[in-house]
Amino acid sequence: MPRVAPITGKSDVPAEHHAVVDGVLKTFGQVRGPFSMLLHSPKLAERLLPLVHFFRDESAVDAKLRSVAILAAVREREAAYVWAAQVGAARRNGLSDEIIDVLRAKGDPGKLPAEERDIVVYVRQLMRTNRVDQGAFDALAKRHDPKWLVELTAAANYFALLSGVVNAFEVAAPPDGDKLPV
Repeated sequence: MPRVAPITGKSDVPAEHHAVVDGVLKTFGQVRGPFSMLLHSPKLAERLLPLVHFFRDESAVDAKLRSVAILAAVREREAAYVWAAQVGAARRNGLSDEIIDVLRAKGDPGKLPAEERDIVVYVRQLMRTNRVDQGAFDALAKRHDPKWLVELTAAANYFALLSGVVNAFEVAAPPDGDKLPV
């Protein structure tokens, strides 16, 4: 049970914020997960929602590699709800079960393809220490430009933010979603 009542629709917010709920509904089809909490601050939700569209439609980081970064970040944050929601998206983006399994288990990324391995190492370092060592940075910088690196880093941190919201408010993962180990 979440620590505060989830926002589920327009009836849960003042009329002046109905457009924000409409934006969430247009984006996700329903109000759930992090946005069921974020809508307690409609102006904050309104400002964060465009990032969803940016990462989905405009990012220089292709969807498959972005999914690697997102799942690596979410797994480090132990966010069962966001993990469950993002595994389905990752599969639709072409991420293999092998990579998902390594991330779920916090396993050794050494056996992954180089590009995915380097993203996992980079994101894990960032989530665990708030820093990235030069070797991890250089492994990605030799393949990608600064714009790509900034957007990958921002995507990982955006999903870490969402993870913090669902974790703090104890938003339960959907029962039919992919599960994190206990």
